[in-house]
Amino acid sequence: MTVKVLILEDNPVARSFLCRVVRESFSDLMVITEAGDLEAARRHISLTGGAQGLHGVDPFKLILVDLELPDGNGMELLAELRHYPATKIVTTLYSDDDHLFPALQCGADGYLLKEDRFEVLVEELQKIVRGQPPLSPAIARRLLTHFRHGPAGDHPAGDSGFLPASSLTTSKPVPLEKAPDHERLTPRESEVLTYLSKGFTIKEIASLMGIKWFTVNDHIKSIYKKLNVSSRAEAAVLASKQGLV
Repeated sequence: MTVKVLILEDNPVARSFLCRVVRESFSDLMVITEAGDLEAARRHISLTGGAQGLHGVDPFKLILVDLELPDGNGMELLAELRHYPATKIVTTLYSDDDHLFPALQCGADGYLLKEDRFEVLVEELQKIVRGQPPLSPAIARRLLTHFRHGPAGDHPAGDSGFLPASSLTTSKPVPLEKAPDHERLTPRESEVLTYLSKGFTIKEIASLMGIKWFTVNDHIKSIYKKLNVSSRAEAAVLASKQGLV
């Protein structure tokens, strides 16, 4: 099974560089689609079910989005794809708060700086498999500084659904007392939740279940949505309290 990737980047050199980064980051067979502007990206996405990613259509599983584009801003696309079943990562030169936090609010699941070395970008992308947020080191430091010293709630996180980004950027914890919709979990989701609660990584869960790690990530996003949580820790605690595992 191949993993479909969309790279939205107007600079051909940068686009080629990002293609190499993606291929080096994952062992899966990758099919990479390139787009140089928003119009082209939307056209490719429409072929995979549109912004909602209709059931039964093979959607992109990973989307890299540049922010400054000839026909608009990548944040427009992120907002449109809030419910699209893909891991969406910003790849940009901008490391300031005015770009970082709005991107996260629009649904970005990670934030990488194209100026980082090839090896650094590969390492950061590989964190997706381990259930960690793909964040450039400078961005991770900025987030930590902001939430340690900044006013709480200044920059609420986006409802991206991907486990690392939302857990890093949420300023208000989800009340665990709220009853989850655990009866709606599928058998596969329950199995994934069990492994999550035991501390297995996404890659390990994929190996144990005999499925692709992107599929595991899809199950995790569904679990988080149904249980109304935003991190592995919250899911594990809630699963234990509710007797789900």
